[in-house]
Order: sequence, then structure tokens, then C-alpha cells
Amino acid sequence: MTEHRLTPTPTPTVSRLARILLGASVVLGAGVLGPAALADDHTALTPPADTRTAEVSQDAGSARTPLEIAAQRLPKVTAAQVLNLAAQQIGVRENSMGGGTKFHQWYMSSPRAQETAARDGGNVYGYANAPWCAMFVSWVGEMAGIRPTMGWDAYTVTHARWFAENGHWGTVPTPGAVVYFDWEGGKSIDGIDHVGFVKHDNGDGTITTIEGNTGNGNVEQRIRPVSQVAGYGYPVYAG
Repeated sequence: MTEHRLTPTPTPTVSRLARILLGASVVLGAGVLGPAALADDHTALTPPADTRTAEVSQDAGSARTPLEIAAQRLPKVTAAQVLNLAAQQIGVRENSMGGGTKFHQWYMSSPRAQETAARDGGNVYGYANAPWCAMFVSWVGEMAGIRPTMGWDAYTVTHARWFAENGHWGTVPTPGAVVYFDWEGGKSIDGIDHVGFVKHDNGDGTITTIEGNTGNGNVEQRIRPVSQVAGYGYPVYAG
């Protein structure tokens, strides 16, 4: 199957109210499992480089971003740990209806589903068989305990815009960054089709990624050309 974004009916528009609801996730509690979800990761990890690019970095004396402030109240989680958690999901696949994963079930049971259904139209049951790449990214952030700096949404465009509005958007593929794709090669947030995690930059015009709702409806590791990347969102990681 071809990966595609969730476009509810009617097509979502980002109203001022929607932006307020989306921004509110910064101050909500951490994930339901927190660091316990990472307890099996005993690999010695090299702390990742700063995930923010020059475009979103601030002067030394300036105020911190809302995500950096939120991160002070969260578990200290590295990009490597988040990628390990994402990689543990490789092989999870959707059912014949395009849904039925634990990512769908979690999102439907979350308060965020009620907010986004109210924003986009329909109800939470509409997510049961919906495209789930953004739900996968959101689930990883929740299970890692860093939801307030990862964001949560079922719609790729709105999720990307949340990073941009919080000053954590850029063009450098750092490990653990949330990568947004436009299959036509556009660089506009409004054209985003798909989302996943950057595992590493291959240095040859491609990146290695971990994505949900890819291939034949699986979580998979992929190699993607950077020409299809619209931009990157940068969660706040330790290290």
C-alpha cells in the first residue's frame, strides 16, 4: 500500500481554536508508561547531538522554547532510546481494514482523539481504520514519557505545524527527529503526506527511517531520499 496522510471528512482546517487545543498538549502530563517502556534498553548509548538546527536555536540569553520548559518536568530520555522503542515495533502491521493496531487503540482511547475529532469532524470511531503514521509517532512519544515535547495528533499536517509553532522545526536530519514527507518534493507543511522518525543521515542524499503505516501497512525501517522531505520536527531529548 502507499503511505498516505489522514485527511478526515471534511478536510481539516486549522482554526484558532484548533491551534489552542494542539498547543495545550505541551502542558499535559507525561506518557502512561514513561521510562518503564525503555527498561529493556541496556545498550551503551552515545548521547545525540542537539536536535535543534540553527534555524530554531536561540541566543544564549533568550527565553527557552515552550518544549524546552516542558522537558524539565519529564523523564530524561535520549533520541537513541526513542529510536530503540520505535524499532521494537517493527513488524507490527494493520489488519485487512487498514487498522486494528495498538496505535489505533491507544489513540482512540486518548483524550486527544476527542479533541481532534471535534476539530476535524466525525467521531473517535473514525480512527479505527484510519492511516496511522502520525498515531505511531504519537504513541512512541507517549510510551517514552515525552509526549509534551513529541506532540500527539492523527493528522500529519497539524502535527508538523505544532513543531513549527513551538520553534522546533528545521531542515537537518538528526537522529530521533520526526521527519515529514511530501511525495511530490514540496517543502510546505500543508503538502505533507507521511511521517516517521529519522534513524540516521546516510550522507548520500538519503536517510534511514523508522515509520508506521508503510510498505504493506507495517512498521518498517526504510531508506528515503531527502528530496522527499518537507522538514523535521525536533523533540527535546536528553544528552
